Amino acid sequence: MKVADFRYDLPEEAVAQSAVEPRHDSRLLDTRDMTDRRFLELAEMLAPGDLLVVNETRVRAARLNGVRRGTGGRVELLILGRGRDGAWEAAARPARRLRPGAVIEFDALTATVATAPERGVVEVTFDVADVERAFEAVGAVPLPPYFRGRLADPDRYQTMFAAAPGSAAAPTAGLHFTDEVVTRLKRRRVEIVRVDLHVSLDTFRPMTADNVEDHRMHSEWCAISESAAAAVNAARKVIAVGTTVVRTLESLADGPGRVRAGSHHTDLFLRPGAEIQVTDAVITNFHMPGSTLVALVAAFMGDRWRGAYGAALERGYRFLSFGDAMYAERT
Repeated sequence: MKVADFRYDLPEEAVAQSAVEPRHDSRLLDTRDMTDRRFLELAEMLAPGDLLVVNETRVRAARLNGVRRGTGGRVELLILGRGRDGAWEAAARPARRLRPGAVIEFDALTATVATAPERGVVEVTFDVADVERAFEAVGAVPLPPYFRGRLADPDRYQTMFAAAPGSAAAPTAGLHFTDEVVTRLKRRRVEIVRVDLHVSLDTFRPMTADNVEDHRMHSEWCAISESAAAAVNAARKVIAVGTTVVRTLESLADGPGRVRAGSHHTDLFLRPGAEIQVTDAVITNFHMPGSTLVALVAAFMGDRWRGAYGAALERGYRFLSFGDAMYAERT
């Protein structure tokens, strides 16, 4: 498979540069019959007994801007997650001159580089015990690099389900949910359960190899609780809210239609030909050309993904993180 098979022409004007208010006023393309809806109408598209699975991760203040001790050169770290032996993985910019032992100062926080850069990623250690609190004090929530707009409220980049911080990017399909949407789902007797996946590098990094099989996924931590697993295993239809939930469910699949409770680091790469055992349908935004997320959608929908993306572009849907969404059932 060629990476070019998952590229498409994305006009700059189709990339959402503002956040729709209220959130549920975003558009929702129902790919079953290619009808246009509002996200507020989601409950009408589902049936009693359906199960929605959402990602409860919270975006941490993961962007740190500091200076390198001794040279004064500016360094940006994007915290990706915990590494080995108490270290943290971070995408560094610029990375090529960083070497083990280099010290980067961020106001009241100091990082020491522990490993040489690999594809722009290093491991670092910090000089404080409560690292998460330090991130909140000196860091910033990292908005997507293609988003040049402004948010009146930084929490607009958090979903209503966000709990403990752990991600470098938001699970954007969840950004459309509001209390009113959830109320309508409850009235429809559609259950909602939560899983957790710490969104990391491959959410916003394009595939750079020529062949899809040569792309190496960055590992992400995910977890399913006992209660969530029981709900999934008993459900008549499982609908994942976002690609991160699809990866979580399929990473912990325990046979057709079943998942096991637990947590682990996953590098599962879902692309055409991959077996999808648990997820029956997905609600997802429209993703960056040539990304692993488009490959996942193609694994789920088959060739229908191109028709859905083409229709969305023709009808003026907004793309990427603050854009609109689509509903698709498994081929």
